[in-house]
Amino acid sequence: MSSNAIPQVVVIGAGFGGLTAARRLTHLPVHITLIDRTNHHTFQPLLYQVATAGLSPGEIAAPIRWIVRRRPNIEVLLGEVHDLDLTRRVVNLDGREIPYDYLIVAAGSSHAYFGHDEWEPMAPGLKTIEDALEIRRRVLLAFELAERQAASGEGHVQLNFVIVGGGPTGVELAGTLAEIARRALANEFIRQGATGNLGQSARELHSIDPKRTRIILLEGGPRILPAYPDDLSRSAEEQLRGLGVEVHTSTIVTGVEPAAVLMGETRLPSVVTLWCAGVAASPLGKKLGAPIDRAGRVLVNPDLSVPGHREVFAIGDLASLKDKSGALVPGLAPAAIQEGEATARNIARDLIGAPRKDFHYWNKGSIATIGRAAAVAQFGKIHISGFIAWLSWLFVHIFFLIGFRNRIIVMIQWAWSYFTYERGARLITGDQTLASWEELDREQGLSPAAEKRARPAS
Repeated sequence: MSSNAIPQVVVIGAGFGGLTAARRLTHLPVHITLIDRTNHHTFQPLLYQVATAGLSPGEIAAPIRWIVRRRPNIEVLLGEVHDLDLTRRVVNLDGREIPYDYLIVAAGSSHAYFGHDEWEPMAPGLKTIEDALEIRRRVLLAFELAERQAASGEGHVQLNFVIVGGGPTGVELAGTLAEIARRALANEFIRQGATGNLGQSARELHSIDPKRTRIILLEGGPRILPAYPDDLSRSAEEQLRGLGVEVHTSTIVTGVEPAAVLMGETRLPSVVTLWCAGVAASPLGKKLGAPIDRAGRVLVNPDLSVPGHREVFAIGDLASLKDKSGALVPGLAPAAIQEGEATARNIARDLIGAPRKDFHYWNKGSIATIGRAAAVAQFGKIHISGFIAWLSWLFVHIFFLIGFRNRIIVMIQWAWSYFTYERGARLITGDQTLASWEELDREQGLSPAAEKRARPAS
């Protein structure tokens, strides 16, 4: 222990694991310093709802200080940890050294582009609120730019939205984008004819048809949702195809361009490309001096401590540990929460001189939503799909949301969207240009109207 009378516990990351550990530790005679790069906790399973304009950011996030407001032994610091000194037991936070007796590293993960980080600007991933807002901007802006071009008499551009990766996030995005194109926006891009009737003349002036948007899901493996049983993967693919999503399995992406995705010799034009193909653990994992796996996760001891440093724990997406069946503990919110609880209990045992207990993951089931009234779920040997699975997904996500206000608002939003197909957060903010759109213009050649716009003034 340090010379302080009260043990100092530093928690890096206020995600599911770090926040759970900090809240459980508040009942102990310790001082907790909770560090995060943002001032809010984000409910990541619903980020795709922000990205697809179903919810606003404030409905899936809550300020960290508000969450721990009644816990006086938690100090919250905003900043990013760049270095650790495990020998001296200090954390380097923007030049300031913070000592610790126990360190819990729950720094999460980021996108993995498999050695091609240059693809990220052209194919953003979905890990943060900022990512979700950028995806929302690109998706909604693509429809507006297509409408503007059609209204100017410059012809129609085929809108292709390509999602790389057939895991839960990719499946959720693909299904919801299909719903937006075929339901939410289906009747909004119509101009009234000169006669004032919404009959044949209006249809003749129909600028773009959002229903013709292609939603293309690319998966490198033989099936989507590879972590799920075969029957649920097949069901998910059938439900996606029913929504109009084009699913391509055993398809390896070899390149990403501003307006296209490359698959070997095949070049697929894309106005919006989204990356859901992989994750990499936080770089802090490498600074712990312990063995790591290919994704950068720390190979932790059974009690989640870092080898060689009993006082340091790695949890959540940063930890690599196998469960009793020999499978890796998944990087999911329930697993991170259980790891946070287990770590807090082991620190409590240390303080009273009791032996630690190994972590045992309790798999309560897995649920992946596909779209409106479409989902797949696994609860042990019970496999369900369709509407019942979707209702289960709704209940679980409402239950785990932080804050009563957020639960009520999200329930109301979902109920309204279910009956009306509306998505009320359809706001385009920030830059109103798309690099992919400019590239498509160059590839297809400028139309006479576009040439006139691009011609420099004399």
